[in-house]
Amino acid sequence: MTIFVYDDALLEYRFSDDHPFNQMRLLLTKTLLESCHLLKSTDIIKPRVATDEELLLGHQAEYIQAVKKASNNSLSNEDCEKFGLNSNDTPNFMDMHNKCALLVGATLTAVDAVMTGQTKTACNFGGGLHHGFRGRASGFCIYNDSTVAIEYIKQKYQQRVLYIDTDAHHGDGVQFSFYNDSDVFTYSIHETGRYLFPGTGNVHEKGDGDGYLYCMNLPIDAYTEDESFIQTFEVSLKKACAFFNPDIILSQNGADAHYLDPLTHLSVTHKTFQQIPQIINQCAQNYTDGKWIAIGGGGYNIFQVAPLAWAQVYNAMEGNEPLTGDIPKDWVERWQPKSKIKIPTNWNTDLEKYEAIPRRLDIEEKNEQTLKRVIMHY
Repeated sequence: MTIFVYDDALLEYRFSDDHPFNQMRLLLTKTLLESCHLLKSTDIIKPRVATDEELLLGHQAEYIQAVKKASNNSLSNEDCEKFGLNSNDTPNFMDMHNKCALLVGATLTAVDAVMTGQTKTACNFGGGLHHGFRGRASGFCIYNDSTVAIEYIKQKYQQRVLYIDTDAHHGDGVQFSFYNDSDVFTYSIHETGRYLFPGTGNVHEKGDGDGYLYCMNLPIDAYTEDESFIQTFEVSLKKACAFFNPDIILSQNGADAHYLDPLTHLSVTHKTFQQIPQIINQCAQNYTDGKWIAIGGGGYNIFQVAPLAWAQVYNAMEGNEPLTGDIPKDWVERWQPKSKIKIPTNWNTDLEKYEAIPRRLDIEEKNEQTLKRVIMHY
């Protein structure tokens, strides 16, 4: 049984009606899994709210107090700027602290479910806010649930964590929180930062001090397609697993590498999102006795991409082959009236209008060179 951490309150992590970060994709994912008869009510558990003590595992006390003040509009403009709050990416909203603490608590709920033996697999697709720093908000992220969860696993359960990040944006906040730590391996495959936020995640970022070589970055070229993405991911991740031999896997499953995502420049289809969780599951079976915690992340096409990608993650956690064929008709009919774009009726509908990138061979060659540069050290 895979535990699905969910409550409607998680949908309230919402900056504004026109902000691209929209947690409605959580409800879309939940209802899609229910329509596929993969998710039952007994698989769902409610999240708890992270305590201030738990938030301190990943954030400075001064920053937490600033978020609390920003939650009721009592933080000065000067301090907002200092802490990365009330920016275009992370505008303040009412009760922000409590809603963010619930999001972090949801990931901790998934962690405890796995680490206490209640299950071997659990997910919180409301999490994955990997850009948050210890003392600053960034990139749609106030608190960093991954950083808090990893430190929580280290301190409470004394386990070594492999963090896998497949978001199109580099997982900078998590990486730099554990850059000197040999008990945490941070892995990120992402679009090169040459044209995409946050601009970090180069191949030479390998960790420092005790953490040297415990950080692996695969910055792939813009317009990378399925075959190159999957090959680069599978080869490098297996190298990372063999080198690190983790006790537990925490994967951040951003769904914004898809060619229909409005904020990025990669060109994969749902073929890639069918394979990513299958590869991670194989690594979990080989190295962690199947123990795997999955969280969400980016994904700004909320009707055509994110719920389909995350349903594939949950499906892989259940040990099933990738979902293919027709998407349940009742799910499509339920949500189509709320969508301004056509909701797919097949798991691979995105292939119908897909046009291959003219520079495919050049892009593949660049990615192969990047892969060789990275794995030569392991």
